[in-house]
Amino acid sequence: MQTDYLATLPSAVRHFAVERPQTVVYAFEGRETTFEAFDRHSDRVAQALVQDGVKPGDRIAYVGKNSDHYFELFIGAAKMGAVIVPVSWRLAAPEVQYILSYSDAVRLFAGPESCALVRGLLPELPLVRGVVAMEGREVGWPAYADWRDAQPDVAPAHEPQPQDVVLQLYTSGTTGKPKGVMLMHRNLTSGTRIALHDSADWSKWRADDISLVAMPVAHIGGSGWGVRGLLSGCKGVVAREFNPHAVLDFIEHDRVSKLFLVPSAMQIVLRDPRARQVDYSRLRHMLYGSSPIPAALLREGMEVFKCGFVQQYGMTETTGTIVALPPEDHTLADVPRMRAAGRAMPGCEVAVVGPDGKRLPTFEVGEVVIRSQQNMAGYWKQPEETTRVVDADGWLRSGDAGYMDNDGYLYIYDRVKDLIISGGENVYPAEVESAIYGHPAVADVAVIGVPDDKWGEAVKAIIVLRAGSAPDEESILAWTRERVAAFKVPKSIDFVDALPRNPSGKVLRRSLREPFWAGRLRQVN
Repeated sequence: MQTDYLATLPSAVRHFAVERPQTVVYAFEGRETTFEAFDRHSDRVAQALVQDGVKPGDRIAYVGKNSDHYFELFIGAAKMGAVIVPVSWRLAAPEVQYILSYSDAVRLFAGPESCALVRGLLPELPLVRGVVAMEGREVGWPAYADWRDAQPDVAPAHEPQPQDVVLQLYTSGTTGKPKGVMLMHRNLTSGTRIALHDSADWSKWRADDISLVAMPVAHIGGSGWGVRGLLSGCKGVVAREFNPHAVLDFIEHDRVSKLFLVPSAMQIVLRDPRARQVDYSRLRHMLYGSSPIPAALLREGMEVFKCGFVQQYGMTETTGTIVALPPEDHTLADVPRMRAAGRAMPGCEVAVVGPDGKRLPTFEVGEVVIRSQQNMAGYWKQPEETTRVVDADGWLRSGDAGYMDNDGYLYIYDRVKDLIISGGENVYPAEVESAIYGHPAVADVAVIGVPDDKWGEAVKAIIVLRAGSAPDEESILAWTRERVAAFKVPKSIDFVDALPRNPSGKVLRRSLREPFWAGRLRQVN
């Protein structure tokens, strides 16, 4: 089967603009765009960026919720060689400012919910040469449709290459500052190319498949999933943001056949009173991941949705899924296999290694490492960190602790690094600790993840107060909320006399976590 058209994102768009010109590629709040129109629109976007002085390799940033126009902007930038940097609208102003500054973004695109935030940050962003308002009118800024349609629908002269970086996603950093994960065309297209030759039914897309893009585009589960349908020549229904009521409407009225949800989002949908009244006959596959799922929740989902379930394991640095547990391995019975992350996808190598980097025997816990065409190009402006994570042979350290069984199934047990995953959002303790530490009453602080039935894990702060200070939880939370996104703010605070530390002075977070995770099969939820 010929897959040359999957060399780059623009080549796939042009292919389907010819092969399926009248097929809708994206639907958004009553607006539908065919592949033929999408190809023309993204050509105009490319020409507009060139007209603005954007050059190949430059970064442009999008701050806002999900939109079909975001994907036009994404592909238009790819056509002329720029790199798009989607920024979560949920982040606090200092976090957004850091990403926009550190990414060297030269042009900004703001959704309606983020215009005021972006306008307030502009004086601190000297590299930015202008802002485009994605919806409506904003004083001094062109409206997206006017900006786009002022240019001809002519393909730009630039010829993208598979190894060109096209998407830069920011992940929480171990040091408290987010890292820019650089993803190439081939990172994003290789999974689709491999699926065309794979025998697994769940990984194939049919011409009449309709996907729901409900996860935020600032995450690989949003941007990656959003282009997965495009690369398959299929329609994607874009949800502005996750809403359990809207998800049920999309499934029933938009005839959705494939969707990706994080476990906490699935739980919220299942708790909706309408969940057991909706017709799911069109839904073929429910893909879920980003954090382990409770067995009871998974069984409930299987009973209600009655479709094929696929557990997916991956990370931003691997462009999403590299391990999957297919529908045939899902059962309502309580068997060990249901706790597995799955087996390596075709074209991906997964191993478990010890501290010396050597492979461990089955059932022995070590760090999970990955090698595949989906591994990132590296971290933006952080070559030393890139080298620390990806070795000379191309193996990427996941930071997750796990083990393999005799059949090649991977089980995630814990995390080597201190990452907390709450509601599908990544939170590193260091960034929250940094935000809390400046509070005048705080002498010392450690942040950990504790089990939470709704969000999987919840952020908890363990705080030592300064002498003479009284415990004032509300004051500390309000202080933190001004500095980091709401989902990073602790759900609870414990006050202690001192934090446990090793001889070198490092806080022993594992000791702090142990009482909360006692008696559980794994140390992540």
